[in-house]
Amino acid sequence: MLATGRALRRVLDAVYLAGGVVAALFTVAILVLIVLQMLARWTGQVFPGATDYAGYCMAGASFFAFAYALNHGAHIRVSILLNALGKHRRWLEIWCFAIGTAASTYFAWYAVRGTYWSWKLQDISQGLDATPIWIPQLSMAAGTVLLALCFWDHLVRLLVTGSHGIKTDLIDQSHAE
Repeated sequence: MLATGRALRRVLDAVYLAGGVVAALFTVAILVLIVLQMLARWTGQVFPGATDYAGYCMAGASFFAFAYALNHGAHIRVSILLNALGKHRRWLEIWCFAIGTAASTYFAWYAVRGTYWSWKLQDISQGLDATPIWIPQLSMAAGTVLLALCFWDHLVRLLVTGSHGIKTDLIDQSHAE
């Protein structure tokens, strides 16, 4: 049982890291699109839809980064209140993770559902690119599902082990000069 839990932990952490890598790739894609658009303007060419594609990549970068950021403690948390509760801190953390889990699951459900309906209705974007809108919506749907999975992971972990396991990547600044 313990070995299975460790294996599952490694798989989930790898999935969250993969989401972070995909977010980084989307960010690089934004840079490439902007540079290509600049080159097109300088050479008198037209790159129709470049702004729309950059927007799609921005959404992809944001949504894929959510789970990675949550897993590494990069989301805003009110630690002052949590620390002030002392021994009752766990109950507030459970409540917060339950609310986050419910909200992210709700959002993931409707993101997937919206993407499905955009595909089914053959909806296209209104920009110059005329892209089937379900294609960029896939990144939002996948990112929200990944975020919901991350919230479920940490909520169950908190309930079972008493610790959510979120580790902050911040360097202790009390020793910095």
